[in-house]
Amino acid sequence: MLLLDLDAERAAAVAEAQSGGKAVARSADARDVAGFAGVLGGIDVLVNTASYRVNLEAMRACLEAGCNYLDLGGLYWMTQRELELAGRFEQAGLVAVLGIGSSPGKTNLMATRTVAALDRGAVESIEVMAGGRDPAAPDDGRLRPPYALQTLIDELTLSPVVLRDGQPIEIEPLTPGGTVDFGEPIGAAETIYTLHSELATFGESFGCAQASFRLSLAPALLARLRELVGADADAVAAAARDAASPSSETVSVHMVRATSASGRNATMRAVSVPHFGLGGSIVSTAAPAAAAVRLLARGLLQRRGVHPPERCIDPAEMFAELETRGCSFSLAVEG
Repeated sequence: MLLLDLDAERAAAVAEAQSGGKAVARSADARDVAGFAGVLGGIDVLVNTASYRVNLEAMRACLEAGCNYLDLGGLYWMTQRELELAGRFEQAGLVAVLGIGSSPGKTNLMATRTVAALDRGAVESIEVMAGGRDPAAPDDGRLRPPYALQTLIDELTLSPVVLRDGQPIEIEPLTPGGTVDFGEPIGAAETIYTLHSELATFGESFGCAQASFRLSLAPALLARLRELVGADADAVAAAARDAASPSSETVSVHMVRATSASGRNATMRAVSVPHFGLGGSIVSTAAPAAAAVRLLARGLLQRRGVHPPERCIDPAEMFAELETRGCSFSLAVEG
């Protein structure tokens, strides 16, 4: 395994602490497409966990290097641009899986499963709901975002996109999404609509007329993030440098509900708990990407080109992998 980062020393420290001697580290900048392609020479697959802002450059470097590609999502707009590279990846005999973290990623495959459970009639709507809580976070005033702070800020400031009558519609940032019962350990919690990659592909993938994504953050965390909305880049960067990681007790819950035109609905729930000494929010994002690499290595990702997870990964194969990594699934069908 080759671990790449702008900061070679930090990458080396992670490789030493986490890889058991299976990884080496070096500095690389994905924005330098030609240089990055040179680094990727001889690599089978790139797992891009950097900011979604470099996704296109990373994909182009993979095309030059003959390397397969995975990422954690493109915040809707970037995903649409990535899909435009489908022909080039297919021609090169490579696969690019767009958004194979927790959400997008796991949720895309949960949507596939819930839609399949509606065996009478076409799907009318798909709702994706995500929530996480950190019960062991110390009360020291430090910001502890569940994932990249700048991405969170983008989700709170960019206009969310929802599908209404089959058309993508922008709504106001921070639009309340109502109360969602996530079950234990979160329970009933308030949500907001945010911009998310699933909405870029669900309409075409499933033929649904309505779709949305709602996020629930701990009230104190959301209040701190609201303070950063509208702040300049320097202030956000300073907050990111001062931010702490979630505790190892963090729990992540994702729910997907599909409803048919007849009113029948299927709801799938995934709960990610701490595993390998890492909090559930970290495992929930990292485990699907790692599992996708294993499926690719086994020859189970047969499609070539550029695809969201629901078009190229068998949900049963992915869920079996995730169940060995602290994630449990349940499915309920009504009507």
